[in-house]
Amino acid sequence: MHKAQIAALTAATLVVVGAYYGLADALDLVPGVLTASPADYAVQPFPTASAAAREPDAAPGLAADAPVPDAGELAALANALAGDERVGKATTGVSIVDVASGRELVDHGAGAPLTPASSNKVPVAWAALSLMGADHTLRTTAVLDGSTVTLVGGGDVLLAEDAGDPDAAVGRAGLGDLARQAAAQLKEQGVTSVSVALDDTLFTGPTWNDAWASGNESWVAPIQPLMLDVTAYPSGGYPADPALDAAGVFADHLRGAGIEVTGAVSRSAAGAEATELAAVESAPLADILSVSLKASDNTMTEVEGRLVALAAGEEASFAGATRAVLGQLQADGFDTSGVTMLDSCGLALGNQVPARLLAQIIARAAADDAGTAGRSLIAALPVGGLDGTLDDRYVGTAGAGAVRAKTGSLDTVASLTGTVVTADGRLLAFSVIVDGFEEGGLYSARLAIDDALLTPLAACGCGG
Repeated sequence: MHKAQIAALTAATLVVVGAYYGLADALDLVPGVLTASPADYAVQPFPTASAAAREPDAAPGLAADAPVPDAGELAALANALAGDERVGKATTGVSIVDVASGRELVDHGAGAPLTPASSNKVPVAWAALSLMGADHTLRTTAVLDGSTVTLVGGGDVLLAEDAGDPDAAVGRAGLGDLARQAAAQLKEQGVTSVSVALDDTLFTGPTWNDAWASGNESWVAPIQPLMLDVTAYPSGGYPADPALDAAGVFADHLRGAGIEVTGAVSRSAAGAEATELAAVESAPLADILSVSLKASDNTMTEVEGRLVALAAGEEASFAGATRAVLGQLQADGFDTSGVTMLDSCGLALGNQVPARLLAQIIARAAADDAGTAGRSLIAALPVGGLDGTLDDRYVGTAGAGAVRAKTGSLDTVASLTGTVVTADGRLLAFSVIVDGFEEGGLYSARLAIDDALLTPLAACGCGG
């Protein structure tokens, strides 16, 4: 190539490169005379990781020196409720106890036995926690005797249909898991064909309480020691034989795991020679109670009553359950004089319990020395304006978050049993029962309880 051609190509290349550099300079991509940004801009520090997120401050505890409400002012609230036209001619019982001192501040018919409705679930929960402990769990097992696999109910009525959820209270144990574990054991033993039986003999006596009014079938299932998630029926429609239905599901899962199941599921107690193939465990009792108390589940509470009976050495029937609950209350130092308890869940109109006993159980559970059992009971109660059967009450009032209580509702009875923190920061235990208004008066009676007694109590700045 001639020197002239090389020089021309070099010059052209420099022109093109210079043009691109000028464009980059104008766009402030490279330094140069066309750069628009100031030459002395401040160098930004390299970002550094922030400190770990700060944990929220713990809620302050109740002030030890919070003033005790004036008993006279509280008695005036109880009188106002009793005279409220919305309760009609009903009898009202009110007991309010200062938790810190244990002193009863209000006795408005507190010693008179009245129908407690679902406040009856409070003594059952106390007895269960006191006798069995908050960590108690329920085992559902599969056992083998000859060529028969028997599903044995242990009191878990929250069983998942297939796989269990180890983090859940409802469905912690799964029948599918149990069947697959049992199938694996059968295969190890060379067994490929079995018959399936149901053993629900843990409980005895009838599954229906004669003290319950006809029509309550919508609110309680037949009481048996195993059932697929009983909370799946919030509006009734319970199966006629929940335990047998669960056994059928178990048999289906065995088939799905490769085991031949011959014939229909039978009902018989496991033999003494039966050996355990597999087992699944429920959530701890404290978690189970939280489900049953917040939702006021009647079936679960009847099962809990029978479990108390078994732990106390009583027969696991309606009568055995109530004897065991009252026996545990007496053993724990409560005065059960005048109490008539026909069931555990409170559907029976013939139940008779003084408001004072209910308030004293709550006061004991909320006390500083109540331990895990007491804390579990209090934590399981619905919270005003937040959850459970109190989620739509006290909304926008002083009772929201301050009232924590078990509700009770029958056609002629309204009750509420729990704790309330006053505006001054004093923790009180209470029970109120309005018993005997006309049918159709339930909603009005609830409003009266909230408006005339509990909301003013939560707003109380009435330190004595």
